Amino acid sequence: MTISRSSGVLLHPTSLPGPYGIGELGAHARAFVDWLSRAGQKYWQVMPLGPTGYGDSPYQAFSAFAGNPYLIDLTALREHGLLQDTDFNALPDFNPDKVDFGQQYVWRNQMLGRAHAHYAFGGAQHLKADFEAFKQQEAAWLDDYALFMALKDAHGGLPWNAWEASTRDRHPEALAAAREQLTGTTERVKFIQFLFFRQWTVLRRYAAEKGIQIIGDIPIFVAMDSSDVWANRDQFYFDDQGQPTVVAGVPPDYFSETGQLWGNPLYNWQVMQDTGFQWWIDRFRGSLNLFDLIRIDHFRGFAASWEIPFPAETAIHGQWVPAMGHEMFTAVREALGVLPIIAEDLGVITPDVEKLRDDFGFPGMAVLQFAFGGGDFSVNDFLPHNLRENQVVYTGTHDNDTTRGWWAHASEQEKHNFRVYTSSDPAEDTFAAQLTRMAFESRAALAVVPLQDLLNLGTDARMNLPGTTGDHNWTWRYRAADLRPDVASRLRELTEATGR
Repeated sequence: MTISRSSGVLLHPTSLPGPYGIGELGAHARAFVDWLSRAGQKYWQVMPLGPTGYGDSPYQAFSAFAGNPYLIDLTALREHGLLQDTDFNALPDFNPDKVDFGQQYVWRNQMLGRAHAHYAFGGAQHLKADFEAFKQQEAAWLDDYALFMALKDAHGGLPWNAWEASTRDRHPEALAAAREQLTGTTERVKFIQFLFFRQWTVLRRYAAEKGIQIIGDIPIFVAMDSSDVWANRDQFYFDDQGQPTVVAGVPPDYFSETGQLWGNPLYNWQVMQDTGFQWWIDRFRGSLNLFDLIRIDHFRGFAASWEIPFPAETAIHGQWVPAMGHEMFTAVREALGVLPIIAEDLGVITPDVEKLRDDFGFPGMAVLQFAFGGGDFSVNDFLPHNLRENQVVYTGTHDNDTTRGWWAHASEQEKHNFRVYTSSDPAEDTFAAQLTRMAFESRAALAVVPLQDLLNLGTDARMNLPGTTGDHNWTWRYRAADLRPDVASRLRELTEATGR
């Protein structure tokens, strides 16, 4: 895949402004698209759009195929007659600057439940034909997901491997009984998914009309407590009791001295090969229906995965185990054609990872915040003059501090290296703009900058701190007034000056 010289902005939709405590796929999303267009950008990069669970991470979703109900535009539901004015009485006290996911879990789920109730009792029947078509078209994943979520609700939120054995192990008679008993809940889950996909399709079409393509993000692994694992347990490593035998993570690295213990189940590649990698074909097909380009998080896991025996307290005691990425991508390419994939090839990158990336022509990634560490930093692959054309360069990613925050907390060695490399001594309030310019001036085909860096925000606007949980992760939001015309004008001028 070849990307023409271009640029874009990284922003997860939850960070959009709006009246109901979290970003939605409505007017403010369209306003952001308009702003990108005025700023001369060609791409909007988002994080995974799946339904989030404990920890609220978009990289740990209840399904690799479903959409996040939190993003549904409630104003549009009111316009369709699915919500009434009275449903908006007594609104919670929403924080315009941070998402309160606990608040959203209670209030928004109630609102979406009311929307389905209005539909079930005869409201918005103009949607009926489209809803029925959606259920039929997406049945391959939607039926399992809806039943999974209904059973999870019936079990008080417990993970699937804590359910009674007959349901945990998907005995046909137990599933048939659950489908009959939980029809109302499964229909509600399906209807909410229909609303999400309907709104996302409208937003993506609007973006295309404005010349904006969307870069999606799929994590290589799926969540332990997900419909994907429950419905396809044989394609992962589990024992007879539904407990994983090994889990995923990464060894000690830049972010953590003890590594990162993600806890995701690992793929049984031999079983996947025996089924023609159909699960992966379906997953990529679903993603290509949502996005123009796909960034694969932790791409190196398709060459080999860090396998950690379960249970474990840290990721230190693991081993690299080969994966069947080459065979899988070959099968997917044969089924779907050329794959518009960006490989997140950060971390411990070995020749087998580079070969897998290059054999399929996937552009890799570079992060400028990583370019200035160490004593002999001149050999750093992420320095602007060392970047390749078939590469996507970032000032930072969702896992980094904001660029202004990074400079404020950078080591003296990193600051010294930067000063030597650039023959400059930037102030804290000018560093983000300077690093952005370096990204745009580089030879990398695509430059992507988090919105926080364009707004010159500090550490308080950081999206995620890897290896931690708490209300500081995934919660940042900007305000509508932050998208100032002068910021768009400067970005357009930089984009035009650097041929992007």
